[in-house]
Amino acid sequence: MSRPYLRHQAGRMFENNFLEACSKVHPSLPFIFYIPLTLALFVWAHYTGRTTVGMSLLFVPLGVLTWIGMEYCIHRYFFHWEGNGPFTRRVHEIAHGYHHKYPDDATRLVMPLGASIPLALIIGGLLWLVGHPVQTLPYFCGIVWGYLFYDFTHWATHHLTPRTAYGKALRSHHMAHHFATPDRNFGISNMWVDILVGSGGRRSKRAEKETPSGEGARSDVNSGVTE
Repeated sequence: MSRPYLRHQAGRMFENNFLEACSKVHPSLPFIFYIPLTLALFVWAHYTGRTTVGMSLLFVPLGVLTWIGMEYCIHRYFFHWEGNGPFTRRVHEIAHGYHHKYPDDATRLVMPLGASIPLALIIGGLLWLVGHPVQTLPYFCGIVWGYLFYDFTHWATHHLTPRTAYGKALRSHHMAHHFATPDRNFGISNMWVDILVGSGGRRSKRAEKETPSGEGARSDVNSGVTE
């Protein structure tokens, strides 16, 4: 299964100019915003004794693993859910459909702050309600750092030429999701979750011959119909 797409182009997501501007983000912005905040939180938590190095060594990796699970579930069950009506289809178009149609739009390769900040506040608020900052503070930082790694990996798979065998495999994994098997390969910062749950997939031999560099299947730039 494949979806129509347009290579090396960008489109409009909103008619409203303000919303259209808010839907675009420079790839560096999430890192500029979240890295200082989480590092400050992490250092403060240790300096004030609210957590310990031992707990951080345990709960930061647990937070990263939690994000990996969230990344997979959000991508598979929310981003690719279209629903049955015009409203749900519009939500899908905003959340993920646009990216599949214009996979090379560099202004929409990372999550805009308008989407990531509410999610971070919800997660942080729930952890605050749980209490136990000795565990939840490093756990929260791990979730955010896992998210940043996801954003970087997604941007890199679209924007950079991989130089390692793993990078090439991860890029091929994600390009297959875009251009050949959008109902497979939901892991973006990793491939092992797809392997674990059996949702991995490869491009057809025809697609691989058409795109030996891993750029994805070709499309008609006028109609957007996949060849």
